Amino acid sequence: MQAKETYQALTISKEVKKIIIECFRAEREGNKNARVHAKRSLKKYLIKTADGSYTLKSNNVDGKSENMHTHHGAIKEAMKKFVNPAQLQEKDEVHILDICSGLGYNAASCIKFLADSTKINVDIIEISTETLAAALLIPSPIKSHEIIKKAIENRLYDEGFVGFKHQGSKIPENVNINIIFGDARNEINKLNRKHYDAVFLDPFSPGKSPELYSLEFFYILYEKLKDNGTVLTYTSAAPVRSAMIQAGFQLGEGPAFGRTGGTTASPSLENIQKPLSMDDERMIALSDAGVPFRDPKLNDSSIKIAKRREDERKMVRGIKKFPSTVRTPIYLYKEVDNIRLKRRILKNLKNIGIEDLKSGKSKFIICPQFEECICGCGIEKLNNSADRIGEMARRLSIIVNGDKSFTFIR
Repeated sequence: MQAKETYQALTISKEVKKIIIECFRAEREGNKNARVHAKRSLKKYLIKTADGSYTLKSNNVDGKSENMHTHHGAIKEAMKKFVNPAQLQEKDEVHILDICSGLGYNAASCIKFLADSTKINVDIIEISTETLAAALLIPSPIKSHEIIKKAIENRLYDEGFVGFKHQGSKIPENVNINIIFGDARNEINKLNRKHYDAVFLDPFSPGKSPELYSLEFFYILYEKLKDNGTVLTYTSAAPVRSAMIQAGFQLGEGPAFGRTGGTTASPSLENIQKPLSMDDERMIALSDAGVPFRDPKLNDSSIKIAKRREDERKMVRGIKKFPSTVRTPIYLYKEVDNIRLKRRILKNLKNIGIEDLKSGKSKFIICPQFEECICGCGIEKLNNSADRIGEMARRLSIIVNGDKSFTFIR
């Protein structure tokens, strides 16, 4: 019998983790200068981003690692992709769920952004004690980060992980920070329903941490969010957006920062400022790229989750969904001048039973994206990405399942 895979979260690099563990072991044994020595050891692993804030690398997976934050600026990214689009500034009291807080920059940026008169409640979920402890050794890029450090230190002191309280900052009366250690998939079930105004979802990339981007995880996030609440994430990956839509969210583009924009999701369409692009809608609805990550019992390893999705993609690719190669769906109802590219696209179309890019079936599939009907079905305009994606997926299903009752207008 094959042994069950043990779940291992992606965290800070093993070299940094060793420094953290040794530092606070020494501190627990009475060394009041342990952090001073650890800061010196940590310097060579610190990565300075464009706005002066520091980040760290993850541990290696398959010989590769990721930075915890973009090189464009960790604080700027927090403001641009999480805090600003959360639209919290008009509220007297806010409840924020910060998942995979890491070094605490998202929560710190939010505290800085909101008025002193706002009652700020932040629940931070972080699986790695050492990652949060690393924040105590890193220079604070903004004053409010000292508040986060104080909350981290208090929590780690109560847990017996740190030996002393060195942080001089006080937590303001209007700020309440609750730090939760553990796998977010387990801990989130313990939180109140319809409680949060905003969720900052900030794990490593979906390719590295698919367990926090699964359809089942988004079902739970939806339950925890207020009806007018918002989930913010930096990723624009098709399987993530597909899972969000299937879980019931309205969806939109997050603000661009660097080369890419993130994703904004909410039960309320009013919170969506910018719909997804036409090309992104098609890839999610019509290609195997839109197959979501699945984690049925919310306890599988990242390897198992990724393998499950890859198997599901193979089952539908070229049969029920267009292959994501050459981005076939984006060319429907368009001219393609490149002969070689057009040949590959037409092959993908014909495998699913579609004759041409401008055939009646092609127009029928993508008709929901247009202001006025282009295929003769008479559909009224759909005003959001989630509905357009759902309707295009439904229409492709009609075609591949051979529904004889529908007459395609040519």
